[in-house]
Amino acid sequence: MRIIRTEDKGTGKFYLLGFFLCIVLTLAAYFLVVEKLLSGMTLILAILGLGVIQMAVQLVFFMHLGSEYADGKAKHHWNFLMFFFMIMVLVIIVFGSLWIMYTLNYREMPPMDMSHPMETHG
Repeated sequence: MRIIRTEDKGTGKFYLLGFFLCIVLTLAAYFLVVEKLLSGMTLILAILGLGVIQMAVQLVFFMHLGSEYADGKAKHHWNFLMFFFMIMVLVIIVFGSLWIMYTLNYREMPPMDMSHPMETHG
C-alpha cells in the first residue's frame, strides 16, 4: 500500500503533508532538547537523525526528487545529477568558508614590531 499516490504529487494536499511532517520533525527535536529526554552523544545523534529525515522529506515533498514528468518520461537521472552538483557546491562553500576562517588569524596577524630599526653591521 502506497501512502502517497502518484496523482497526489504536486497538489495542495501533498505540500501540506510535507509541511506537517517537517513541523513534527522540528518539534520532536525541540522537545528532545527542552524536556531533556536524552543527553550527551545520544541527544546529538537523535537530532542529527531527525535532521536527515527532515532533509529527505523536504527533498521528496518540496524539491520533487524522484518524481517523473507528467508524460511518464523519467527524469530521475537529471534530478540526482542536480542533487549531487548541489551537494558539491554546498561542500565547497562550507569547507571553503571554514578554511578561510581558520586561516584568518594567521593572515591578519600584525607585522613584526618595527619600532627599533635593524642594526647595520658594517
